Amino acid sequence: MAAEEQILSPDQRKPTSRKALYSALTVGIVINLAYLFGNHQGWVEDFFLLLTATILLAVIVTDAWLVKAGLR
Repeated sequence: MAAEEQILSPDQRKPTSRKALYSALTVGIVINLAYLFGNHQGWVEDFFLLLTATILLAVIVTDAWLVKAGLR
């Protein structure tokens, strides 16, 4: 089986749609921020939700910057 598979380098694979990636990450950010409005008491949950939303936003910004700079 393994002898019949083609060997592909990463640049030969079909690239991921950036629009789909940005849309999925944006939906993830919105869902994380929506969890802030609930019936919880502490700030620990809020901290981790904001941290997760910030990391997702950083992924979007970093990828957009790399594309603009021509590094990706």
